[in-house]
Amino acid sequence: MLKLLKPAAPRAAAAAGRTNRSARIEATTRAARAVPSAGVGASIVLLQSNSLPGLVQRELERMILAGDIVPGSKLNEALLAKALGVSRGPVREAFRALEESGLVRLEKNRGVYVRQIPIEEADDIYELRAVLDDFVGRRVAATASPEAVRALRGDVARMEKAAARNDVDTYLTANLDFHDRLVTLAGNAKLLLTYRRLANELRLFRRATLAQGDTLAVSTREHREIVDQIAAGKVAGAGRALYDHVMASRARMHRLYSANDKPPAPRATRAAIDK
Repeated sequence: MLKLLKPAAPRAAAAAGRTNRSARIEATTRAARAVPSAGVGASIVLLQSNSLPGLVQRELERMILAGDIVPGSKLNEALLAKALGVSRGPVREAFRALEESGLVRLEKNRGVYVRQIPIEEADDIYELRAVLDDFVGRRVAATASPEAVRALRGDVARMEKAAARNDVDTYLTANLDFHDRLVTLAGNAKLLLTYRRLANELRLFRRATLAQGDTLAVSTREHREIVDQIAAGKVAGAGRALYDHVMASRARMHRLYSANDKPPAPRATRAAIDK
């Protein structure tokens, strides 16, 4: 059943949330089914890029990463399908895609659960990301075009605006876009696939660490330095700036754990899908 953690939201609000989720999927589905003026070929591309399982996957991913569905929650296929206004098939396909991306785990004869990443595993992920980011920084600094640098600066500008408002969620989105753009610019498809999975797994931690004190301002400065190194074509400097940034994020995670003596708790008013 769909449960709310205390303090519980009114039933009308919960119903409105389900309605809004269904409306988002329905609206995007209608857009995907519309035949564009570019012709049948473009229509097929649009349908392929906006498949119903893909829409469900993105909505579930958004709910997990926003904290609407908390780590450790069991996902009920039938109830989610009803809440999202779709059949069970697209939900089942979305579960498989979310498992591949590292956000859920499928347990035989038990069901599907939102992943809980222990701090020891997060440590391993941060260390691996630091090594990969060093490579990415070096590669991009050696090859980035002026247009690529402008795009990266645009991501940093979005972070700066979000930091000024102390808007952690918007900041996290811009942050993730920045790093995804960097890895894409590195031009290694296998690396991009691996990196995105690692980034997804760490996203279950990142919001809590970014919410600490002046972390947004510090993190923004680190990103600005990364772009400055890339823009100047400083290969070793860009790699080192990215490596240091990832390890600083790891240190912030440990400071949060030390302060709380436990993993970051989910936000109290968010919904969880249980059996």
